[in-house]
Amino acid sequence: MIQQTAREFAESEIAPVAAENDAKAHFPKEIVKKLGELGFMGMIVPEKYGGSGLTNFCLVIALEEINRVCASTGITMSVQNSLVCSPIIKYGSEELKETYLPKLATGEWLGAYALSEAEAGTDAASIQTRGVKDGEHYVLNGTKSWITTGADADVFIVMVKTDPPQRAKGISAFIVDRGTKGFSVGKKEDKLGLRASSTTELVFEDCRVHAKSMLGREGEGFKIALATLDGGRIGVGIQAVGIARASLEASIAYAGEREQFGKKIGEFQAIQWKIADMATQIDAARLLVYRASRLRDKDLPHVKEAAMAKLFASEMANRVAREAIQIHGGAGYLKDFPVERYYRDARITEIYEGTSEVQRIVISRACLSD
Repeated sequence: MIQQTAREFAESEIAPVAAENDAKAHFPKEIVKKLGELGFMGMIVPEKYGGSGLTNFCLVIALEEINRVCASTGITMSVQNSLVCSPIIKYGSEELKETYLPKLATGEWLGAYALSEAEAGTDAASIQTRGVKDGEHYVLNGTKSWITTGADADVFIVMVKTDPPQRAKGISAFIVDRGTKGFSVGKKEDKLGLRASSTTELVFEDCRVHAKSMLGREGEGFKIALATLDGGRIGVGIQAVGIARASLEASIAYAGEREQFGKKIGEFQAIQWKIADMATQIDAARLLVYRASRLRDKDLPHVKEAAMAKLFASEMANRVAREAIQIHGGAGYLKDFPVERYYRDARITEIYEGTSEVQRIVISRACLSD
């Protein structure tokens, strides 16, 4: 039922405007609002806080359908659930849960996750944004970079250094509201793909946040960040599956229509083998994501499995999107055909939520320590 609802909504509401929103770099607030009304923006939020009370597995089922049509909308929904609601559910005080989760769950408020900085991407422990305690408040100063939904979010999960000499153990996590004095949204990035999702800088200049806005305890921010990213990697993994599935479906349709040398190109073995490899790789990636999501639902260790799912799915999506262009030939290079957008959207999946290189580090460390 969840899959059918997500698929019907994606095809009826998102598909007709996806290409135009991409071309104009337009964030579809009206669509996101409807996703909230359907319960998709708070799928993993407990019912007591106004959410759907569903599992991470249910979330990935829905996310595949949304990403198949528009990866920009898909990442907005994924960030809301896995990077914003999830850490509040797991590490927030009861007061923070009651304040933020009901409005996030319905999509009335949008959230963003702020860890990366210009000089601290992969090396996240090197963040320089500071949080200095001043009575019952912390004063934040610094700049965050590449923040998804930054231009449109109302609530921000922000990682700052509260004890710099401790490096990773000196990082703390705060919830910061849009409109807080000293906080502003900086430059909006002009991107290759996911153009209907905003990506911005965040600027903190003597921004005062109450100590009650802290998630967990002081110094637990990096632990919170890593645990949260495991969910984010599962979300990116299924995003990659959705993009790849769209690429495959477009390729199958085109192969059944395009004629060369007197027959449909789908009758040529060269095209048939491409289709076979694409379909097999998509299924393999989907199953890796399913496994990671089920482990997360059972609260079992899944760091390695989330990294494997994200690594394989993201690299798979780029291969499949590239083959989709090849099957379309010159037509695939034109914006008249959707595979051009899928190709651009796929590229980021190997970069954000930890690059492919980082995933290999995570996986190899887990294997060698077993």
